[in-house]
Amino acid sequence: MPEGTVLAFDFGEKRIGVATGETLLGNAHPLTVIHAESNDDRFAAIGKLVAEWRPVQLVVGLPTHADGTPHDMTRLAKRFAERLRRRFNLPVGLADEHMTSLDAEARLREAGYNSKSARPLLDAVAAQLILQTWFESSHDAAPAQSSA
Repeated sequence: MPEGTVLAFDFGEKRIGVATGETLLGNAHPLTVIHAESNDDRFAAIGKLVAEWRPVQLVVGLPTHADGTPHDMTRLAKRFAERLRRRFNLPVGLADEHMTSLDAEARLREAGYNSKSARPLLDAVAAQLILQTWFESSHDAAPAQSSA
């Protein structure tokens, strides 16, 4: 893995949380939440982040049922990952995002946020947890495939 910046995404149909981190340090930080209705607007916002941060790697959270089986959002997240790979010509890893939203809510509550004040930060913190999981793993998660 080359040293450099990694951008991670908590993909959702309404919002996409984004986090950043450095491979050398292995620490993730929440960055922003993309609120865009159309795919063109979403990818334009992501394009600005890619141009600004110049990542060497992208990571997308892979949602599954509690038992690890895929569901509709699993397919959509894989498709999103493949689109990222094709559009930005960067490696895209997938990381288990099991329970990240609940963990993000708990962390924000511990930091003193109530549910209303935490809402704008929730997806970015979830992306941070996805990226931290990816940093702490052996990066064996399957890369995005072009079967989307």
